[in-house]
Amino acid sequence: MRILLTLGAIATLQLFLAAVQAEDAKEPEGVKIVLTDADNAALAKVRELGAMTLQVAQNDNRVEVAYHLSDGKIGNDHVAPLKGLTCVYSLNLRGTEVDDKGAAELAGMTGLVKLHLEKTKITDAALKHFGGLKSLEYLNVYGTEITDAGLDSIVPMKSLKKFYIWETKVTIDGVAKLKAARPDLEIIPDLVKDKQRAEEEAIRKVEEEKLAAEEAKKKAEEEAKKKAEEEAKKKAEEAKKKAEEEAKKAEEEKKKAEADKKDAADKKDAAGDKKPADGQAARPKEEAK
Repeated sequence: MRILLTLGAIATLQLFLAAVQAEDAKEPEGVKIVLTDADNAALAKVRELGAMTLQVAQNDNRVEVAYHLSDGKIGNDHVAPLKGLTCVYSLNLRGTEVDDKGAAELAGMTGLVKLHLEKTKITDAALKHFGGLKSLEYLNVYGTEITDAGLDSIVPMKSLKKFYIWETKVTIDGVAKLKAARPDLEIIPDLVKDKQRAEEEAIRKVEEEKLAAEEAKKKAEEEAKKKAEEEAKKKAEEAKKKAEEEAKKAEEEKKKAEADKKDAADKKDAAGDKKPADGQAARPKEEAK
């Protein structure tokens, strides 16, 4: 019976594992869109201008367009063919000469999810063109002239999840205002959090230094106390030793004095025994008569 139960458990486990494997083997649901002749012509044109285009995945035929690896200068004319394209998932214009005028060409790219504009020539005016990018989740404006004033254009972009502002002119006050309006938005770097962390770190450092000073003081006091106790003990031992030596010396002197006294008494007694007693010297003459 035990064997049958074991075999049954194994069979159940095998069925479970097979089901899990079958589930894992399923291809994730992708995105399929219809590319028109105009779409294909526009993509061919940007490739001709130096862009790289790549399908997002096997089951996702949206397109990634990248100009950041192109040779030569890339400017507004290079992005003009993208105007109105909805099949583009990601656009990378990093380090190009694209400015606010070129940014205006991106306004109708409603399928755009990721947009790289770092190290470009854009200003706050460029952000005003992105309000209609209803699918945009990622926007990188690192190293541009974006300021606090431009952040008002970010607030209505409800789909936006990550906003990169390294080395821009955005201030901590601007970030705080944007965070208040869009608490769901991840701002990188988050100047408010960074300031808070810096303040917390400064407080932690002060507390650590204070604790270290207290521990050093306590240790110094303990060492001073220990040293004082050792010195007191040493002095007490020396005093005891000296007292013992003096007592020993006094005892020896007492014994010596007693011995001297005894010797003197013995010598006196001995001297007394040798002296004749009164009348003893005449007796022999009387006895002679």
